[in-house]
Amino acid sequence: MEHRTEAFSFGSIRAIKSDYIPVKRLLDIIAAIILFIVTLPIVFVAMVAIRIETPGSVFYTQDRVGLGGKIIRIRKLRSMYQNAEKKSGAKWADKEDSRVTKVGRFIRKVRIDELPQLVSVIKGDMSLIGPRPERPEFTEEFAHEYPGFEQRLRIKPGLSGYAQVNGGYDINPGQKAKLDRYYIDHFGFSMDFYVFWATIKVVFTGDGAR
Repeated sequence: MEHRTEAFSFGSIRAIKSDYIPVKRLLDIIAAIILFIVTLPIVFVAMVAIRIETPGSVFYTQDRVGLGGKIIRIRKLRSMYQNAEKKSGAKWADKEDSRVTKVGRFIRKVRIDELPQLVSVIKGDMSLIGPRPERPEFTEEFAHEYPGFEQRLRIKPGLSGYAQVNGGYDINPGQKAKLDRYYIDHFGFSMDFYVFWATIKVVFTGDGAR
């Protein structure tokens, strides 16, 4: 797929201004580097399992929409069959998604598939905590269908987010928009701390994940 470099233009979008932003960035860099090193063995085991179960690349990349509508490219561990969307096209995730492999279902449940995005956090395209970055196709559609959906672009997207720990992979876009706006309205260290610990709970229990 050709990589998109343009950005969406939403005139109502204004990035959040907060003294917490530089602190958040520093915490992101430190925590992401530590997590990247600590989780390397886990990623390696997952890569082997993916390769054994199905042929194809162990990674896949996608364009997503980041801060202010900027198009960013993320990398994840492949949880679907190779070229799963070649026939169906972009499709919103659901509980019984037939495109997902057995290994893919497990690594999604415990969020291992997201770990390669730590590189995006270190680069500065993402944060550890924030609204999950959405695909350009869906962002454009949902911004017209759900009032306020584009407000999620006021802050860097996150590896984990308030909507994910309180919903899951198959949460509908309207609910996601409401939860993400709640996060933005309560933006700060205490909110990020809550999401961080809630994410740890999801990893160990599978609650809120599909």
